[in-house]
Amino acid sequence: MDDKEIIRLFNERNEQAISESDRMYGKYCYSIAYRIVENEDDAKEIVNDTFLKAWNTIPPENPRSLCGFFGMLARSTAIDRLRYNTSLKRTGSRTDIAIAELYECIPQSNYGDIIDKMLLGKALDSFLKSLNKRNRSIFIRRYWYVDSLSEIAKRHSINENSVKAILLRLRRSLKKYLEKEGVEI
Repeated sequence: MDDKEIIRLFNERNEQAISESDRMYGKYCYSIAYRIVENEDDAKEIVNDTFLKAWNTIPPENPRSLCGFFGMLARSTAIDRLRYNTSLKRTGSRTDIAIAELYECIPQSNYGDIIDKMLLGKALDSFLKSLNKRNRSIFIRRYWYVDSLSEIAKRHSINENSVKAILLRLRRSLKKYLEKEGVEI
């Protein structure tokens, strides 16, 4: 079954849309959620919440890409769960570390609202399109999929220090880009 068929099922309010979505995108959503919350039970619940949110959103939404749509919902739900789980105590998880790195160019008080809008918006799309393929991949692997530095280094056949240096340059470039676009930092 393809994305158009699944969207048709959602629009018809056919519950098969959930099972087909889970079959096609459940592992993808789980992967995103687990990398953020680092807890198997929470990640499974986040996947279920993702498809419930999709059920409540389609219609009226008509996503062009179900993969991207589910990924965005899973990521947003996982970040909300992480905030809830760590509201009393910071854990020092790799998600916390990745988010802290972005604080250099995105204000902490507005992080959630800004990053969610930017990931879907033209500003970050434009910034990412300006990067070469490797740097774009490194940025996305770190800040969307929350890969560790060693995972990124292995994926790109470079050492961790090179990954750190590239990410530092990319964050500085992003900060300049956002300032140019009028985002207050």
